[in-house]
Amino acid sequence: MTSVVDTTRIRRLLDRPFTVGDLTVANRILMAPMTRNMSPDGVPGPDVAEYYARRAANNVGLIVTEGTYINRAAAGAYDNVPHFYGEQSLAGWAHVVEQVHLAGGKIIPQLWHTGVARTATEPPAESPSGVGLSGDATGKAMTQRDIDETVAAFAEAAAAAERLGFDGAELHGAHGYLIDSFLWSGTNQRTDGYGGDLASRARFAVEIVEAVRAAVSPGFPLFFRLSQWKSGNYEAKIAESAGELDQLLAPLVDAGVDAFHASTRRYWLPEFDGSDLNLAGWVKKLTGKPTVTVGSIGLDQEFVGSSGWQKQAGVAGIDQLLDRLERDEFDLVAVGRALLANPDWATKALQGRLDETIAFDRAVLKSLN
Repeated sequence: MTSVVDTTRIRRLLDRPFTVGDLTVANRILMAPMTRNMSPDGVPGPDVAEYYARRAANNVGLIVTEGTYINRAAAGAYDNVPHFYGEQSLAGWAHVVEQVHLAGGKIIPQLWHTGVARTATEPPAESPSGVGLSGDATGKAMTQRDIDETVAAFAEAAAAAERLGFDGAELHGAHGYLIDSFLWSGTNQRTDGYGGDLASRARFAVEIVEAVRAAVSPGFPLFFRLSQWKSGNYEAKIAESAGELDQLLAPLVDAGVDAFHASTRRYWLPEFDGSDLNLAGWVKKLTGKPTVTVGSIGLDQEFVGSSGWQKQAGVAGIDQLLDRLERDEFDLVAVGRALLANPDWATKALQGRLDETIAFDRAVLKSLN
């Protein structure tokens, strides 16, 4: 059983409020965005609202929704993923917000364009250079008009989020999807102002951030999710060193990002040689902005690797997570699969009862429990 001392430490480090912009969360625990494919025709139904509200009622400080498609024909790649446009979809999201707030929680949507992850040929996948994550030619290189329209679609979605009562918004700039494909040299082979050096590769993301900031109120917090790894390419890096990472992040800070969500598969791994800091730790050190760490929190196996999705993952302690929080390496922690298997994971964590949680099994993905 967890000792009284351990419980005191857990509460001291995790059960603290945190403020970014006009958003104050009750504690440091977030629900990580996880695609559920449970919104037929792109409309989140009452079951989606109940799914998120259940976590809010169980002390998740901030929910980041599953990725939601912006209003761009090529944005979507998978069936039954919720849209963030259209009367029915937005009405569904309004109900989600209402239920989460009634349960005492806070919630932000993750705004998403899948880019080269799209396999359908019509419309073709959009990317910086018509190059897929494997390096093969796929889809089409975006024109200036494509870029401008996509930037506007992100801004439109963020404005809708504020109008619906969400507590902020997150841009999905990770995992090889559209925004990230501009940041990564492997997919960005452009020779115009959107490609080449690091600052130019950041330009597309910067324009989106600037447009979003102009579309929402000053205190409406904007999170930006980034990663080194890409879907199917776990050794990829947008930055080979802290210096390169700084060159990519500084323009995003100047454009108006309030917090960064640094996606890793194992939060305990150092990002660069010569330091124990993980990716979130480096981002915070370089930018001075609040950061969210994520990656197998509460579990002993990463979710995906060269052999594909892990079917199971056992329960793991969070002592190292607490050590890093105590060193102020990052500010917030996003929990994924452990919260799918245990809707009350946050409650049990804050009470020092993680020994009562159950392991993750892929079977939980079949329903919105």
